[in-house]
Amino acid sequence: MFVRTMLALSLSCIFAGTTFAASTAEQPLKPQAITNVAVQDPIDPLAADSASSASSQITSQEQQDLNKASQTLNDLQKTEDQNAPVGTSPTAPTSKTVTPSSSSAAKVAWTLDGINNAQWYDNIGKGQFPVYARAHVMLNNAHASPGAIDGSSGKNTLKAIASFQQIVGIKPTGILTKETWDALVANQGGKPAFVEYTITQKDLDGPYAKSIPHDYALQAQMKGLYYTRVSEMLAEKFHMDEDFLKKMNPKASFSKVGEKLVVANIRNEVPEDIHLIVAHKGAKQLYLFNSRNQMIGSFPATIGSSDTPSPTGTYKVTGVAPNPWYGYSPSNFVQGKNTKALSLPPGPNGPVGNIWIGLSKKSFGIHGTPNPSAISKTASHGCIRLTNWDANDLGKKVKSGVTVKFLE
Repeated sequence: MFVRTMLALSLSCIFAGTTFAASTAEQPLKPQAITNVAVQDPIDPLAADSASSASSQITSQEQQDLNKASQTLNDLQKTEDQNAPVGTSPTAPTSKTVTPSSSSAAKVAWTLDGINNAQWYDNIGKGQFPVYARAHVMLNNAHASPGAIDGSSGKNTLKAIASFQQIVGIKPTGILTKETWDALVANQGGKPAFVEYTITQKDLDGPYAKSIPHDYALQAQMKGLYYTRVSEMLAEKFHMDEDFLKKMNPKASFSKVGEKLVVANIRNEVPEDIHLIVAHKGAKQLYLFNSRNQMIGSFPATIGSSDTPSPTGTYKVTGVAPNPWYGYSPSNFVQGKNTKALSLPPGPNGPVGNIWIGLSKKSFGIHGTPNPSAISKTASHGCIRLTNWDANDLGKKVKSGVTVKFLE
């Protein structure tokens, strides 16, 4: 028990001397400070192998690079058309939503061939259409993550399009123009957006949990905070919203070896040269820049809230901890009736998902989430929350010492 506790990471987020932990339900907590119970966090929250090697000192060159990156992002925010449907032609009026039901292009079937052959057309409008499903996968593969792929328009889609436009040198409006579509198709290089996947015995074997209780004390008694069903695991494996995966496969039982599924054909890596990371609170986005100060990737992110905001300023990455234990301490906040320190086991349904990227500000970090479809749509407790897959992809490439700036 002692060894297990010593491996635990206390990953709650501190603001104004009070620590707040991420909720598995992506709901804001109502923290209550405890003054008469002296309980230490189980472990130093930055107990990662490389934590001590990264200096938090920002060099003058890094500051210059950050200033340029910040200006780039401020310019990007000004050029995005927040009120336009993401599929509207830039020459078309945007005062009303265009319904594409009369367009033959909009009547593409939700089939493997239908989505892979979906084409751009004028005035797509707002909604869930095959053309957006194909666009989501192409954006994902271009390192402009739309979050959970669901084939729908929305702010995450708009931000992903604007990021892709910035990356490839198109004026970043967030509108899915013909120029943007052609650039996405060229970047995709002929690879289909969706492919057929066959369920294996390994998929069915898990491990899986029957359920994930809300109570941390009950979570602490579990072997792992595993996925609870095959469809949940496969949705994350293919960067998809679980309901959308089921919509794409209406006859699937997700319980048979050999069962065929239509899934997104996604990437599982980010660029190598990550020099700067900017967490933009207003945009609810995490942006990656290379050593030449070029944007090379972006992710939708949940970054703090008005009640428990993220820090301001600039910090450094101090280390990466895959599959972290989560250290709960009632000296920081009280969850339910739990007044004793707890160590919650690792797993994708843990409070911080299945990866922790520590920052030089104690107890702040970039991490995953048990609820990927809520990313950028709810509040966190000061930390930077990504989908598990985006956080894991970033964790594989980011190095200790990389600069992270919080931008309003």
